[in-house]
Amino acid sequence: MISISHKAKQFLVLLTKLLIVGGAFYFIYNQLANNSQLDWKKFILLFKKKQSIAGILFLLLLSFLNRFFEILKWQNLVLYHHKISLAQSTKQVLGALTAGLFTPNGLGEYAGKALFFEKTSVKKILFLNLICNGIQMILTIFFGVIGLWILGYSFWVLVILISVLGFLVLGFSLKKITIKGYSIEKMIRKMNEIPKSIHQKNIFLATCRYLIFSHQYYFLFLAFDVHLPYLTMMATIASVYFLASSLPTFQFLDFAVKGSVAVYFFGILGINEWIIVFISTLMWFLNVVLPVVIGSYYVMNYKTKIVQ
Repeated sequence: MISISHKAKQFLVLLTKLLIVGGAFYFIYNQLANNSQLDWKKFILLFKKKQSIAGILFLLLLSFLNRFFEILKWQNLVLYHHKISLAQSTKQVLGALTAGLFTPNGLGEYAGKALFFEKTSVKKILFLNLICNGIQMILTIFFGVIGLWILGYSFWVLVILISVLGFLVLGFSLKKITIKGYSIEKMIRKMNEIPKSIHQKNIFLATCRYLIFSHQYYFLFLAFDVHLPYLTMMATIASVYFLASSLPTFQFLDFAVKGSVAVYFFGILGINEWIIVFISTLMWFLNVVLPVVIGSYYVMNYKTKIVQ
């Protein structure tokens, strides 16, 4: 076996950190500077006309709360393994978000969080992260289906419900089949081992987070002088998030995917395309770019010694 010297390991770790952080900032800059759909002149004119310090602070507060509830979710779930502080949870969530920026559907976040724990706990941490992201996805599907139903897409709601029912029946019938030591039955059993109080708090925090970022989307439309019935707007936002989350994508392309889905749904409501694209970009900037900037600090300060 080839051994690597301590200095070589340090160099490789530093190089990895620089690639992650440098790549993150490159992709962010590239998407903001070279996106032909973004009309910055229109945005600057509207911003000068409507600029409000209180409004900006309110939107930043919602972005903070969005990630804060995600941090609380992770701290709550990891409690099943061992207690961590709010600061530790913040480091793990934001550091993992940065590391997962280039991976499909943020899969890199799983590995990113696992790096903060001892090797013997990796499987448990990956499982807890699956639960953490899973409840958010379930809520996205739940509100998305309701949104589609409100908007009159009854046929597609029926198709989705039948598909979900089909997957549940299939999963139940195959629950005892084991693949490399894993099975649905074993996963359900492990989920039941987690105290109900942790599950209940996880659902509550995930619901709060969903309501925060969906309403941030709504308030941005109000800021751009889009005044449509509240129920119609929220149903459309829920539908956009559901359908966009169903598509495989990368975090750094998240706004492009959500933007294209949003252009279709909000376009039906008669909203100008450039406004839709800009709001999708701002949501991405507020809820992905800003946390990644902070997360880059944690990536650069990550120590190779695994903490317990």
